[in-house]
Amino acid sequence: MRFHSRHAILLLGLAGLAAAALAAGQTARRPGVTPVASIDVPRYMGTWYEIAKYPNRFQKQCAGFTTASYRLRPDKTVEVVNRCRRADGAFDDAAGTARQVGGPDSPVLKVRFAPAWLSFLPMVWGDYWVIDLDPDYQLAAVSEPSREYLWILARTPTVPQQAYAALLKRLEDQGFDLARLQTTPQMD
Repeated sequence: MRFHSRHAILLLGLAGLAAAALAAGQTARRPGVTPVASIDVPRYMGTWYEIAKYPNRFQKQCAGFTTASYRLRPDKTVEVVNRCRRADGAFDDAAGTARQVGGPDSPVLKVRFAPAWLSFLPMVWGDYWVIDLDPDYQLAAVSEPSREYLWILARTPTVPQQAYAALLKRLEDQGFDLARLQTTPQMD
């Protein structure tokens, strides 16, 4: 009986390794997150409405009416103000700073909402990749390499259905799980 128990444990272990290898192979075949080729940073500035997002811990209090406002500073960093309405009707604001990684038209940024005196710590800077942006700068998608976060942003509180469906298809092609998307209420 001991032989059979050891044999069963060995088979279970090998099955676990095979499953892990299969999962790793599927992850390796999943397309990478690709930022857009470039952005015109001054044109990207202004207010964007959150159309949908992957739920996340730092927006748990948000019931809707969520916006992100960007303003270019003289030092070429970006002032970020995220705003949402809570269920009780009050508004929450989160102010931060973003900086580009790469050249002046890079779509890859790092954003920080921690106090400025913590700026030297790499872990307070999060990835902010513009991964989709229409030519008129009216509809955008923002994420990061691990696909843990995703936001769909627009210049208006609503988006034409055809443009939204086309964006969702492009996000799916980049390996995003559309079932995780949560629509953000922008109107009563």
